[in-house]
Amino acid sequence: STKAKLQVELYKTVQFYNGLAVKALKTENGFEITTDSGDVFTARKVLFATGVKDLLPEIKGFTDCWGISVLHCPYCHGYEVKNEKTAIIANGEMGFEFAKLISNWTKDLRLCTNGKSELKSEQIEILQKNSVLILEEEIDSFEHNSGYISNIIFKNGEKIDVKAIYARVPFEQHCPLPKDLGCEINEQGYLKVDFMQKTNIPGIYASGDATTQMRSVALAVSTGSFAGAVINKELIDENFV
Repeated sequence: STKAKLQVELYKTVQFYNGLAVKALKTENGFEITTDSGDVFTARKVLFATGVKDLLPEIKGFTDCWGISVLHCPYCHGYEVKNEKTAIIANGEMGFEFAKLISNWTKDLRLCTNGKSELKSEQIEILQKNSVLILEEEIDSFEHNSGYISNIIFKNGEKIDVKAIYARVPFEQHCPLPKDLGCEINEQGYLKVDFMQKTNIPGIYASGDATTQMRSVALAVSTGSFAGAVINKELIDENFV
């Protein structure tokens, strides 16, 4: 926010730079970062707090509703839509586990597999026992009002009314530079860090959404703050010789 930026600018050792980092190299004494303007910055340590980029499906209305009424996480948004008529867009094992999770927030629940179901027979039996309606029709579009969903429209012309949708969409690292530098990415697609926020490359740290599925400001701030303290301590140790 503007207020936060003004507070940070009180510290004369901090400078804001408006530019895109497009190239990163490991050097003898640290790292070299080049921007799209051709400016080059050098540093002994680098902290990536660059987040991830969601890859949204080509369902008309999905992008408009994303983060408003089409949600990725009940722990972030579930309270606001608890007990509402809700749909989940997922299939197979993920669909079953997601439906089980969301049933804690609402019992008025539909699982849209958006095509032929990949659920196991025993999973279908458990879902039906818990009053989860399974819909296999392919989705065409969403009807909504400024991002607030009202109906899911299927390709066969049918539609259902809902107030909220949960969806797990694929994502990619927002910044390719950690991978270019050799930083390891785990099976889920996040930068792999240890409890000190260190990547597998000495001198490179990462924090926030780029490292974890728990997307919250509180967690991003805490991991970034901790990484800053660790970096500061390492620089002190390196200078105290």
